[in-house]
Amino acid sequence: MKLVFATNNLNKLKEVQGLIPENIKLLSLTDIGCFEDIPETKNSIEANAIQKATYIKDNYGYDCFTDDTGLEVDALHGEPGVFSARYAGEQRNANDNMDKLLDALKKQTNRNAQFKTVIALHFNNKLQTFTGICTGEIIKVKQGENGFGYDPIFKPNGFELTFAEMDLSVKNKIGHRGKAIQLLIEFLNT
Repeated sequence: MKLVFATNNLNKLKEVQGLIPENIKLLSLTDIGCFEDIPETKNSIEANAIQKATYIKDNYGYDCFTDDTGLEVDALHGEPGVFSARYAGEQRNANDNMDKLLDALKKQTNRNAQFKTVIALHFNNKLQTFTGICTGEIIKVKQGENGFGYDPIFKPNGFELTFAEMDLSVKNKIGHRGKAIQLLIEFLNT
């Protein structure tokens, strides 16, 4: 079975390749000749995931899946949410995003947050969505060198390490993307 994972984020691609069973050949956007920016103009994580998957299906004809992920912080009423990647500006710089978030939380005692991933799958002319959530808290200083995005400041509930301090195999088991991918895999195996 061949499926396109519609992302330009090489970190996400690597993370997901480690989760997908060997009987599924994962194709990248480069593999199908897609080099344009896929629109992400919706106002929710779910709607962006659906928009991206539909774009690939409509323009390239491949069965595909895509994800959209956001960090939702309680004290900021769910921000940065759908704007997580460009929270500090269109340059999409992870350090700038983390610095802005840490600054916004300086005076907050409630540091509860959750990562939310929604996967949209176009498969056999049907659209399905799968959601994974990982709850935790935003710590006060960056810790760890692994991962990407907000991983150095997010500590999942029940763990003493941030995502950036964890081995990728642990993060994949407990993390939002791993949970959503597991639901996708269960669906594809039925």
